[in-house]
Amino acid sequence: MNTPQQIAKHLRDVFFGKNWTCSTVKEHLENVTLEQATKQVYGLNSIFTLLHHLAYYLPAQINVLEGKPILASDAESFILPNITDETAWENYKNNIYTSAEKLALLIEALPQEKLFENFTNEKYGNFFRNITGLIEHTHYHLWQIVIIKKIISMS
Repeated sequence: MNTPQQIAKHLRDVFFGKNWTCSTVKEHLENVTLEQATKQVYGLNSIFTLLHHLAYYLPAQINVLEGKPILASDAESFILPNITDETAWENYKNNIYTSAEKLALLIEALPQEKLFENFTNEKYGNFFRNITGLIEHTHYHLWQIVIIKKIISMS
């Protein structure tokens, strides 16, 4: 397995399973209702806010890997879409999973040497840094989601 394939596996693992932490986005969101996802506890971000923030960067990286410009802003990553019912919430989560898989497929197709080229601009670093950073970012917010979910289940 080459490096892009390993990185794609690592991305899939954090979203869908079999990672060394035994903790995945899909698993922890499986039974979370929209009411739970939007509930504020102890002044923390909601599960919905954290999920949107971590998933916001998936389409941005997809665009770059498809040869399009990067269209992302850290400030916009906290602007939530209007989700008002359980069906929309389930669709929202499924769209994130679809985006994660699409990004994994694009990563797998990357030539090995592309990993160390600039990610659209030198100021963003290289492809490797950005892709692995997205995975680390996902793990970071996933633990927050897990803790908030536990707090909500205890109240």
